[in-house]
Amino acid sequence: MTNPVTLQLARDLRKASNANDAPIWKKLSTYATKPSVAKRVINVNKIAQLTKDQDTIVFPGKILGTGNITHKITVFAFSVSNTAADKILGAGGKIVNHHDIIKQNPTGKGVLLLG
Repeated sequence: MTNPVTLQLARDLRKASNANDAPIWKKLSTYATKPSVAKRVINVNKIAQLTKDQDTIVFPGKILGTGNITHKITVFAFSVSNTAADKILGAGGKIVNHHDIIKQNPTGKGVLLLG
C-alpha cells in the first residue's frame, strides 16, 4: 500500500507535467511511486560536487547529512534528514516543496535532476 501523501505528490507532478509539457515532472512522479527498496539516497558532499552556486536541484529520494556544502542551492527531495537540512540552510540554500519548485520552474528548464 502506498502512502496517500506520496500518491498525491505523484498526481500533482503528473498534472504539472501535462499542463506545462515538462517531462521532468512526469519522470519524478514515476520515481515517487516506486517501491521503497528502489528509493535512492545521496549525501550532501555528493550534491556539493555535482552542483554550483544558485543551482536548482531535484532528488527523487532522501538527502543525508554526510559532508559539507559551501554554496547556495535550491533543493526539492522526497525526504531530507535534519542534518542535511541544517547544512543546506546553513550555506544559504533553500529546501522547497513540490508546489514551489513547479511554480518557480513550470517547464522544468534550469532544474537539475540528480539520481
